[in-house]
Amino acid sequence: MTVTTPDRQAVAPDKEPASIASAPARPRPKGRIGRWLGNSLVQAFLVIVALVWITPLAGLFLSSLRSAQETASGGWWTSLSSPAELSFDNYSALLANAGMTQAFWNTVMISVPATFLVVVIAALAAYAFAWLDFPGRDPLFLLVVALLVVPMQIGLLPVAKLFGQLGLFGTIPGVVLFHVAYGLPFAIFLLRNYFAEMPREMLEAARMDGGTEWRIFTRLVLPVGRPAIASLAIFQFLWVWNDMLVALLFADSASQPLTVELQSQIRQFGSNIDVLAPGAFLSLIVPVVVFFAFQRHFVQGVMAGSVK
Repeated sequence: MTVTTPDRQAVAPDKEPASIASAPARPRPKGRIGRWLGNSLVQAFLVIVALVWITPLAGLFLSSLRSAQETASGGWWTSLSSPAELSFDNYSALLANAGMTQAFWNTVMISVPATFLVVVIAALAAYAFAWLDFPGRDPLFLLVVALLVVPMQIGLLPVAKLFGQLGLFGTIPGVVLFHVAYGLPFAIFLLRNYFAEMPREMLEAARMDGGTEWRIFTRLVLPVGRPAIASLAIFQFLWVWNDMLVALLFADSASQPLTVELQSQIRQFGSNIDVLAPGAFLSLIVPVVVFFAFQRHFVQGVMAGSVK
């Protein structure tokens, strides 16, 4: 007696095994080549931009190390083949120039207080606009935003007349006050928007623990808002340090900053490159140093809020 067994039907698997299905797909050669070419093009573009930016700076630095005769005889690139002609004698002459050194210290005495006052006042006002309830808060903030569109040139003559009546015209405090007044609207707007993004629960928990508003501001808000504050400080410092319009109008010969002194040196002499080149490089290198010193906080402040 024979027993027949039923034929087994071949069952095709509907799905691949989990180990095979979960394995990441290998990138295709064309995809890898495309990504490599894309990264290479971006890097090459960034290198070109860096060279375009660094070349004038390097040329100014080399010109500041050459004498007036050598500068008149050829371009700054000729010093690359004859480095023996480079020296720091021009910087010694710059330090011996009373007008340039006084203008440098005037620039420091204008830029540092103007930056410090704007950051402190704006941080206090921004915290009040963001987290304190007081009558007229929203209309006052709208007024601050409206001041952003007012051109600075409109207030030059009225403020100059006011400073003349107060005895501030032609003084360093007058220049500082002008920069503080016209720097506050943007500073308050920037910091208020940053402080308003902080979690409300964090501040409420600090208040429930008995923290005063001043303690919350100094111990909690300021440390969290450090990137935005650093970005604001860099913007304000660069604007004040490189300013010449306000200084031309509000500063006299004893309080004029480095930008006005350099312009005066060019107008009076025109050929004293041995003084102008090191002075211009000194005026340029200080903001660069300040920027790179706060670069990490600056990038964090600019990118804040872009990623949730």
